[in-house]
Amino acid sequence: MLDKLDWRYAVKKMDPTRSVPEDKVAQILDAIRLAPTSSGVQPFEVFVITNPELRARIREAAYDQSQVTDGSHLLVFAAWDTYTAARIDEVLARTEAERGPSDAMVAYYERLKGMYLPRSAAVNHDHAARQAYIAFGFALAAAAELEVDSTPMEGFDADRVDEILGLPAKGLHAVTLLPLGVRASEGDWLLPMKKVRKPAEAMFTVIG
Repeated sequence: MLDKLDWRYAVKKMDPTRSVPEDKVAQILDAIRLAPTSSGVQPFEVFVITNPELRARIREAAYDQSQVTDGSHLLVFAAWDTYTAARIDEVLARTEAERGPSDAMVAYYERLKGMYLPRSAAVNHDHAARQAYIAFGFALAAAAELEVDSTPMEGFDADRVDEILGLPAKGLHAVTLLPLGVRASEGDWLLPMKKVRKPAEAMFTVIG
């Protein structure tokens, strides 16, 4: 696993003639689905976009970053705009459908509503976005394990992407993009460069 994480980098130029196999994309999506989130709520959705015209419009909103269109798949992570009783009740219903009815579980999610619903939409969206980022990290790691190239992107106009995908009507707001594709053999200035990271002693503090 660690060697694959060392292999991956934020690809700057993808080969538009090559596509990621659908079975690998499906595995990356499963990793997203299986990622942990706070209270198991999974307060986000992921849009898997292959449509060339749609990706061209998103590329414009992403400051003309070519990976959006040169990759074969574009994942858009969109977090809930806020928590609602209906959304949390849906989580409870799904849990009970899988595990059976539970008074303790009902009480747990009622307490959760008591915590989340009084908060502002901005606070709730920020919390939901952090959960989306956990799954985003799982997607990056899964892609690396499968030797699928990717580029994590925050450099885009989220409001424009929201408009392009009709996200406000769904109660969602785009938080990050992840193009998937195949690195080009030429033309990527970052490809030959050595990976640079903090040394372990500068990052980790062990408290016994």
